[in-house]
Amino acid sequence: MLVVFCVPVGPGRSRLIWAFPRNFGVWLDMIIPRWFYHINQNSVLDSDAYILHVEERKFAASGLDNWQNVCYVPASSDTMVVAFRNWFRKYCKNRVGWATPHPDQLPPTPTKDVVLERYWSHVVQCSSCSAALKAMRALEVALQVSAVAVVGFLAVAKETLVASAARRAAVVSAAVLCFAASRWLSSFIERNFFFQDYSHAYK
Repeated sequence: MLVVFCVPVGPGRSRLIWAFPRNFGVWLDMIIPRWFYHINQNSVLDSDAYILHVEERKFAASGLDNWQNVCYVPASSDTMVVAFRNWFRKYCKNRVGWATPHPDQLPPTPTKDVVLERYWSHVVQCSSCSAALKAMRALEVALQVSAVAVVGFLAVAKETLVASAARRAAVVSAAVLCFAASRWLSSFIERNFFFQDYSHAYK
């Protein structure tokens, strides 16, 4: 069962509370780090984040009482959405204290890299993800240093140590592998801990 709460904290901003309790495969939590689950869950959230941001402006432009003209909810699973909107209109007058029906009073629409950024919105506040980021950054530097060290060794080593072509090829291959691994890790860090664009056309 998945439990998701989206709590409005300001015009154009919400805080997501996500819970995914389960009674199966609990032993997986003993061997799979929490940050691994988080980067996969962030990919799911990215699929909706920017669309919801744009939809908020469409709701405000159409008038909060006319939301159903902008949003088509035909499925039975949408019943809870309709019930919440009816409750919200009846008891809250479509307001959350600071809410406004005027789209020009919402914050300016930011670029995708601001809406989908992960570092300040999640990583710095998550002990598991921040620790994983530090460890990966250290590994990235270690791989780069190793690549340079291997090349340096090849440059200063006596010919007797790397006399054969096979040994020289092995040393060069080790340097290339270390450098390639560092570049791949750098890309992985950027995509999963900072920003990755999401295009529905390619998903």
